[in-house]
Amino acid sequence: MTLGYDERLPLYQRLREEMLAKIAAGEWSPGAPIPTEAELTKQYGVAIGTVRKAVDTLVNEGLLLRSQGRGTFVRRPNFDASLARFFRQVNASGGREIPTSRILSKALQKPGKDVARALALKAGEQVVRLERLRMVEERTLFHEEIWLPASRFGALMDIDSGTFGDLLYPFYEKQCGQCIASAQETLTVGCADADMARTLAIDEGDPIVAIERTALGYDRRPLEYRLSRAAAANFRYQIDIC
Repeated sequence: MTLGYDERLPLYQRLREEMLAKIAAGEWSPGAPIPTEAELTKQYGVAIGTVRKAVDTLVNEGLLLRSQGRGTFVRRPNFDASLARFFRQVNASGGREIPTSRILSKALQKPGKDVARALALKAGEQVVRLERLRMVEERTLFHEEIWLPASRFGALMDIDSGTFGDLLYPFYEKQCGQCIASAQETLTVGCADADMARTLAIDEGDPIVAIERTALGYDRRPLEYRLSRAAAANFRYQIDIC
């Protein structure tokens, strides 16, 4: 097979682009093994050193994962660990648990400027907007607003909100064929207005923490923009310095 892409690029970079295109198109699925080095060498007609360098590049970028004795797999990130780093998600007995979720609303709408910019949308494109709560033992921990390009996630409008489940990214993959590969997050601190205070069961003016997340596909295109808010009293920050 002849490699496409800019012939001015090094051969391993062109192979990396070809492999990335297969991941982005879903030909190589998250969690599944990719072909062996020998198979890739034969398929693309390149030296094994070129294959290894292309694979190394994708491993270093966090898109592939090597497993000793098992092969190389398309990496499936664990995004729920992100919020767990910052908030105490504990039940009455002190045990940690993943919050349950409740979809409050779902709508097809025109995005605001910030959302359109975050999702790199063209003029006139619509979004699917979700509003949901994440709870531990019926106690609200997070309030979330989520925006998704309607061109990719329009199918969600025909699905009952009660069937979405607690983890959205596997649901996106199953229902819309859209896989989240990475995300960028920004954390800020503000004060609760009257509506947010009622939602989080805190006093108006109490401090809250907001986490803005832009989630990207394997092709690096923005797939989701999310704003999660929580009471600052639940916030914690820990870092190990060596």
